[in-house]
Amino acid sequence: MQLNKKHKHHVHGETNRRSMVKALTWRVIASLDTTVIAYFVTGGDIKKAVAIGGFEILTKLGIYYFHERAWNKIKWGKRIEDLPGEKTADTKRRSLVKATTWRILGTLDTFILSSVFTKNVKHATGIALIELITKPILYFFHERFWNNVIWGKREFEEIKNENKN
Repeated sequence: MQLNKKHKHHVHGETNRRSMVKALTWRVIASLDTTVIAYFVTGGDIKKAVAIGGFEILTKLGIYYFHERAWNKIKWGKRIEDLPGEKTADTKRRSLVKATTWRILGTLDTFILSSVFTKNVKHATGIALIELITKPILYFFHERFWNNVIWGKREFEEIKNENKN
C-alpha cells in the first residue's frame, strides 16, 4: 500500500515491544559503562563497581522505559514516514534533546546509587560527572542506530499487516 506523504507528518510511535528492546540494549551498554567508570573512580573496587552497575539495571530500565514512552507522545522533531529506504523518524536535533533529558534523569540516578554503595560523595560525584561525558555520546549513537531499525515502528507494522491481507 502506498502512503500519501503529504498528509502524514509524523509516525504514530513505537510499539511497546520495541521500547522494551531499546531499553534493554541501552541498559547493557550503559551499565557496562557505569561499571567501568565506578571501577576506576573507586580505585579498582570491583565489588562496589559491580554493585552500582548491577543495581542501576533495575532502576534505569524502568526510568528509561517511561522516558521512551513519554518521548513517543512528543511530535516535535519527527520526520515523515518510517519506511524501508526512507529517512528515519527522528531528526538529529530530536535525538540530541532526547539524550539530554535522559542524561539528566540518568545522572541523578547514578549519583544516588553511587552515594549509597560507596558511602563517599566524592566518588559518587566523580562517577556522575564522568558519565556526563560518556553517556550522552553513547546514547546519541544508540538512538541513531535504532532510528535505522524499522522493526516495531507502528506505521511500518500497520502497513506490513495490511499487505498480508
